[in-house]
Amino acid sequence: MPAAPPQTPIPPPPPPERPAFVVVLDPGHGGADNGAKGAEGIVEKDIALTLARLVRIQLLQQGLHAVMTREADEDPSFDDRATLANSQRSALYVSFHVSSTGKVGSVRTYYYVFSAAVPVAPADVSKISATEPIRPRAAVHLIPWERAQEGFADASHRFADVIQGEVVKNFPSSPSTSSGVPLRDLRSVAAPAVAVELSSVTVPDHRALEAMYAPLATSIARGIIAYHSAANAGLH
Repeated sequence: MPAAPPQTPIPPPPPPERPAFVVVLDPGHGGADNGAKGAEGIVEKDIALTLARLVRIQLLQQGLHAVMTREADEDPSFDDRATLANSQRSALYVSFHVSSTGKVGSVRTYYYVFSAAVPVAPADVSKISATEPIRPRAAVHLIPWERAQEGFADASHRFADVIQGEVVKNFPSSPSTSSGVPLRDLRSVAAPAVAVELSSVTVPDHRALEAMYAPLATSIARGIIAYHSAANAGLH
């Protein structure tokens, strides 16, 4: 009886290719950290997650790839959230928050501003690319993790202004331009990064706040798409 022919091993499937561009959506707080609390039991962490989900749906409908720093009621560290963003080939980063102050129905977009001195531990260093925004990262440089956002300060400012310009169309009581603040959520992100904050959890009727979710998500998604399109065209 002739011998059976040798079996040809089946090669494993290739690993999935990373998308060239990703929008990282960061619902603030989570887990034991509720964030701001309202009188009706409204908590910031829940609203932030809802807003991020709504924005992701709109981005996916426009053909953009979007990921979340948390999908449920959990609380990744600031570094975990930044690591997700910094592992992408090219990204935009949006963090979601709700205030306990401010005029109800107003929205503010923030970009990071470094103070005169930010302590940096010598060992707290990661390989982070500091190339132009929205373009694939070719060169790798050693940049202190605590100052990763520094190389993207101008891009983040422009990104924040684009989103705020969209926000004010649906929320006219909002400022016309963005604001710079030393927000920890953004400091270690090596990409154009902003935070969007809705006012506020102090509404007497939670339904008034819920009515703002859809138009705010639309404003943010439009700002992301507009900035991304302009950056790809070399306008940002």
